[in-house]
Amino acid sequence: MLALLAFLVIASAVAALGSIATITQVDGWYADADRVAWSPPNALFGPVWTVLYALMSVAAWLVWREKDRRDVRRPLTLYVVQLVLNAIWTPVFFGLYPAVGVAALWAAVAIIVALDVLVLLTMLAFWPVRRAAAVLLVPYGAWVLFATTLNVGIAVLQS
Repeated sequence: MLALLAFLVIASAVAALGSIATITQVDGWYADADRVAWSPPNALFGPVWTVLYALMSVAAWLVWREKDRRDVRRPLTLYVVQLVLNAIWTPVFFGLYPAVGVAALWAAVAIIVALDVLVLLTMLAFWPVRRAAAVLLVPYGAWVLFATTLNVGIAVLQS
């Protein structure tokens, strides 16, 4: 259970980093930005990400628990890489826009598309190790794809 706590703490750190980058900008430039019609209310993002980070942590923990029976280095490496991309996206999207403008939004598009790919690769790598872990990542993968449409939409509308 200590390992599960560690995975939850790591995900919480990523979430905290995202919150730091987001909190000042949600009521800043983002509040006045043109957004696509399917953009959800801002209040939805926090609860959704809380659930997703918990699911991601449990998924990684389930894979980690198989370390004595299977080689879990590649699946967990992919998990860490996608988590790093996840952590980078928010400061680029929210934090850099005031300084560099629309280029930050397009840089964020590149990051989130890479994140889409990495989440899929992580799910595929988790599948043979622990199927439940791969399934737990499905909502995350779906949300990141949805977030990709929001990111592309706002980049196009701000261009």
